[in-house]
Amino acid sequence: MEWLRDKFESSRGGSAHNVLSMEGLRGFAVFLVFLVHYVTLVGPWLDASPVFVSFVNSVRVIGNSGVDLFFVLSGYLIYGSLIARPQPFLRFMSRRVERIYPAFVAVFAIYVAMSFALPSESKIPGQPLVAAGYLVANFLLLPGLFPIEPLITVAWSLSYEMFYYLTIPLVIVLFRLRGRGPAWRAAFFACIAVALVSYCAARGGHVRLVMFIAGILLHEALRSTAVPAPPSAAALLTLVVGLLGMLLPFSGSAAFALKTTGLFVAFFVLCFTCFRLPVAWLPRVFTWTPLRWLGNMSYSYYLLHGLTLKAEFLALSHVLPARGYGAWFFWVLLPAAFVLTLLPTAGLFLAIERPLSLAPRRGRRGAAAAPVGNASN
Repeated sequence: MEWLRDKFESSRGGSAHNVLSMEGLRGFAVFLVFLVHYVTLVGPWLDASPVFVSFVNSVRVIGNSGVDLFFVLSGYLIYGSLIARPQPFLRFMSRRVERIYPAFVAVFAIYVAMSFALPSESKIPGQPLVAAGYLVANFLLLPGLFPIEPLITVAWSLSYEMFYYLTIPLVIVLFRLRGRGPAWRAAFFACIAVALVSYCAARGGHVRLVMFIAGILLHEALRSTAVPAPPSAAALLTLVVGLLGMLLPFSGSAAFALKTTGLFVAFFVLCFTCFRLPVAWLPRVFTWTPLRWLGNMSYSYYLLHGLTLKAEFLALSHVLPARGYGAWFFWVLLPAAFVLTLLPTAGLFLAIERPLSLAPRRGRRGAAAAPVGNASN
């Protein structure tokens, strides 16, 4: 246990009111993402009732919101770091690159190697010049904001993160936000959120960028003692409503914008209660040590768990051919599949992410560590 604590504990007894629950929120977010890929891959083995199939599909839809929670936490952390004091843009971006790229490059190399080893599973185009352009685009984190299929399925969210990293320092400087009051800044970003959601509802677009603004507003709300935090029961109810709202049987850009707005409110309230009322029962749920440790390695887990799951199900297909099993198979396999994903992802965290992205920054005063959804968060 002491070894695990030494390797996976990041808060180190930190006294900040939000440290422990934030780690748990990251763990919760990345587990939601795990459910998306687990449900997708276990499908061929299931022949359950229509009710259970509907339940499984609902789990997949709700699980996608894990990335949105990462965006909220990233919006909160990065904005809080930048609004507190001026930072040279290049130094700020170098820290962001240092945070994202070591683990990403390692997983990127694995995906490229596997693409050549298993051509039938490869996403890389066959023509050499097109393939080179595709790999460069993926290395530069362009899929997501641009209509490019990501080599690493979950890496689309990193383009959102990079866009936020590039724009928020400029917004802070151009609008002189450090010299404004919290209420003015909150109103300013609330207007941007309304404009973005309205535009995306009418025309389509990257409405999930609004989740970064939820994190910004979270930071400003926490600075004001006049804004009361909802109690744990209300925060949990808001979370449940926001997640279930993803299941509304409506489609189209307007419907998706509405559902995203529901998540915006749900995750804002959840995080606000956890950070403002750290001793309440709901925040304490998110301070459960295994969940926090999962949160601390969430970026490595996020990047590699999908490939690990695919390998697990490929191995399973040789032992247990895909054919219809009941709902029991889903529940029996789920914990085993999850535990097996922890091994290689923890290896990536310990070998690459922790020494190259986290340890060097511990000695830098005031450096912010954001989860990557990305959940960079």
